[in-house]
Amino acid sequence: MRMTLALGLLAFSIAMPAWTQTAAPASSSSASSPSRLHAPLLQTVIVTGMQPGPGLWKVSKGDHVMWVLGTLSPLPRHMQWRSTEVEDALAHSQELLEPPSAELKLHAGFFTKLALLPSVYSARKNPDGESLQQILPPEIYTRWEVAKQQYFGDDKGIEYWRPILVAMKLYQKALDKADLTNGGSVVGTVEQLAHKHKVTSTPIKYQVVVEHPRDAVETIKQTSLHDISCFNQTLNTVENDMDALTQRANAWSTGDIQTLRGFALNNRYESCVIAVVNADFAQQLGLRDLPERMAATWVAAAQAAMSRNTQTFAVLPMEQIMSPDGFLAQLKAKGYTVQSPDELDK
Repeated sequence: MRMTLALGLLAFSIAMPAWTQTAAPASSSSASSPSRLHAPLLQTVIVTGMQPGPGLWKVSKGDHVMWVLGTLSPLPRHMQWRSTEVEDALAHSQELLEPPSAELKLHAGFFTKLALLPSVYSARKNPDGESLQQILPPEIYTRWEVAKQQYFGDDKGIEYWRPILVAMKLYQKALDKADLTNGGSVVGTVEQLAHKHKVTSTPIKYQVVVEHPRDAVETIKQTSLHDISCFNQTLNTVENDMDALTQRANAWSTGDIQTLRGFALNNRYESCVIAVVNADFAQQLGLRDLPERMAATWVAAAQAAMSRNTQTFAVLPMEQIMSPDGFLAQLKAKGYTVQSPDELDK
């Protein structure tokens, strides 16, 4: 029997971050260009209240159209996304392509799965019970002491966690303090709207099957070199990038595509989490070329959906929309016409 196993860190890492991890339309015709509301970008001070989000990208071939909504993370915690324009586009679509994701599966019986859980839980601690002070380079640990006091106070237990898990916790606390959130409310809203209008939702999942889960867990427990690199990258993000993340979140919220283009859409924290997946255990789990496999899976699904539908709606991480080698660029290379919101406004 195939049983799904959430391996904590690994499951978090291989699900494509919301580079993204959004947009908006409005039209009464099924394939006409959605209109959008625009609001001025606020710098440094985070936006709140109702916001339109960015416009939709249009992918077309002949009479077949796909509207694509770009998602981003993090976003302002107290921003409310105006979804009326996306609802109009969804209402005239025959199919919703959900954001791409990876799913980890294993060949194991129910009791074997249960027996693995304590091993996975113990993997959050450093091998041999070492503390962060013992395994981190001195200059990194000195910076960590400052960040720890600011975000964790006198918590002593976290000193024995694996660096990658400390990095994840630190990043989340920094987002909380900056009034940002990684929440997936935009994707959830799109899925609710699709259900409301009886639009077929199609998950885009790439499955990774682990034949020997016990061996995989032991390998994960012993891997720490890449953890330290990601820990350092996360410290850099928390120390230097929070203002830029706020400005980027504001740009998404207010639909300022030009400003959004000026930011790196995959920040250092997100990139390093992916790097951890490409560590020593990646080859054992068949994950070394996971991004390429997921890209191929999504592009094939998009082509199939556009061939059978007059209008399709898709949700993608913004990086995969705007990157010169992202998913939409790959469709363009296959002969599809791709237009950005600002191009559609001309």
